[in-house]
Amino acid sequence: MQKTKSQFSKSNKVKLAVFAHCAIDSIHIEDQTYEQIGGSACYCGLTAREFKFDVDLYTKIGPDFPKQYLTLNKINFTNAESKKNTTRFNISITGSDRILKLENECESIDYSSMDADGHLVSPIYHEVSSDVFRKIKDDSNFIFVDPQGFLRRKDSQNNIFLEKTNLDLSKVDAIKVNPEESQQIVSGTHDEMMMALQKKGVKYVLLTNKENVSLLVKDKVYSITLPNKQIHDTTGIGDIFCTAFTCTMIKEKDFLWALCFAGGAAQAALDSKNLGLQKIPSKGTVQTNASYFYNLVKFRDL
Repeated sequence: MQKTKSQFSKSNKVKLAVFAHCAIDSIHIEDQTYEQIGGSACYCGLTAREFKFDVDLYTKIGPDFPKQYLTLNKINFTNAESKKNTTRFNISITGSDRILKLENECESIDYSSMDADGHLVSPIYHEVSSDVFRKIKDDSNFIFVDPQGFLRRKDSQNNIFLEKTNLDLSKVDAIKVNPEESQQIVSGTHDEMMMALQKKGVKYVLLTNKENVSLLVKDKVYSITLPNKQIHDTTGIGDIFCTAFTCTMIKEKDFLWALCFAGGAAQAALDSKNLGLQKIPSKGTVQTNASYFYNLVKFRDL
């Protein structure tokens, strides 16, 4: 396979609608603590802007959130302001492992019909109701789902854990899960879980397992391996990955190229060793990585 350069069109503007909460995160790495704005709303929105997409953000933020951050980055949001404070997480990071504690939960997201080229649903904690999720699916031309926020629960100390959840994935085009998340929706080996998610109606099933990334399309699994070196802050890496895949699929209609762009974006973010939203990579760096991965894709039949 030879492909060295994306044919990303420079034509008309394209729009991504993102359904997710903004957050304020307290990130603990080694003996340092950093307070950052984040949440998948911010990571997905800013990554899509880097890909030159218009972004309509469906979220809720409290009076404690610096909304000018969204405005300055030309992210559109309406009916987002809440009297409740913004969702907050306390995140302790050791290598690629994270321990999450929910410190505050903002109100859930309202639905309104919108005209967008694609929809990215990436809740962080129960902000997208099943009714809103159904309406988004009915409205969408292309919908990508990161289900983590549907699966999360909290214990009596507000520690986050995952719980088995019945998720209606009909009409979903693409999903990204790690092994722990997929076990809450389906069961079996990694291959069996990918096939079970496909049987629920998903066309493109992405399974990320640390540095190994697999994509099931029809009866073939395509895979790349990220050459992750030293890992610093992993917050938002999944959101950057999902957005790169979604934007590439919308523009290119090429799932292999989308896989490579997603891997390239995640690797570029990790390589930056930056904290929080500062790790969102430039499109040029992502494209260079994507070209590298494109010639290393492995595939096998299921």
